Amino acid sequence: MKADIEWTERLEDRVKRKVRITFPGKTLMKWQTKRSDEEFWDYDTPPTPEDWDNIVEKVDILYHRRRLPYHRLELVKKLRKEALGN
Repeated sequence: MKADIEWTERLEDRVKRKVRITFPGKTLMKWQTKRSDEEFWDYDTPPTPEDWDNIVEKVDILYHRRRLPYHRLELVKKLRKEALGN
């Protein structure tokens, strides 16, 4: 499965964390995370508010570069609002 959006960040404990977002359907969004000190991907931990901020920013940039359709930007903003309540 091709990853639509992916980034790596370094956590406070100096461990790298990879975040992968895929869009398996028009109204679905799948989060995956993996720490470099863990063997398997985590599909169950909900995204943090910082993760939501990162994905909104990245999707907005990709939309303006014409690399993602507008409906994906709308979907991410809608799901963020539902998840965070703002």
